[in-house]
Amino acid sequence: MARYTGPKTKIARKFGDPIFGPDRSFEKKNYPPGQHGMNRRRGKKSEYAIQLSEKQKAKYTYGILERQFANMFDKASRAKGITGEVLLQMCEARLDNVVYRLGISPSRRAARQLVSHKHIIVNGEVVNIPSYNVKAGDVIAVREKSKSLEVIENAIASRKDQYEWLEWNDSTREGKFLSVPQRAQIPENIKEQLIVELYSK
Repeated sequence: MARYTGPKTKIARKFGDPIFGPDRSFEKKNYPPGQHGMNRRRGKKSEYAIQLSEKQKAKYTYGILERQFANMFDKASRAKGITGEVLLQMCEARLDNVVYRLGISPSRRAARQLVSHKHIIVNGEVVNIPSYNVKAGDVIAVREKSKSLEVIENAIASRKDQYEWLEWNDSTREGKFLSVPQRAQIPENIKEQLIVELYSK
């Protein structure tokens, strides 16, 4: 697998943002990693470096590989609407992200594993492709055999966030993707315009 499997806090510190969710280690050291940490003199970043950093941040946040991300941007640029906003909406509509947002798993990485291991069904059918594009009206549920899995039980028991574009039924352990979220509804701290500027060069 070409996924990043290294220390998550190190990446969060690099971007100065807890992109993988609440992180106690990040709260203790919310400055860039490395021997000199806060004391290192850093020159002013170039425009390109800032744009590249924002793209990398989005990729790590959603767990998407370079080629996949470039393909998504290409689709977003040809779609109707504001390119940056459409790109984030496409990221949010990925099945692994929807599973995470519904609270079925504690992280996107865990959600990707649940999908890959065939624990998730969409509209009654098993889907094991994390990048599957969820559409408005789709019903995402935990497979009957998997409902007793400890990781799923724990995640659902501690779920807090409610998102306007999603609906969750606790008794049936299923959620509904009501609509594609608007940019204002997406909580991620990503400056998508910088990504658009980077790919437009």
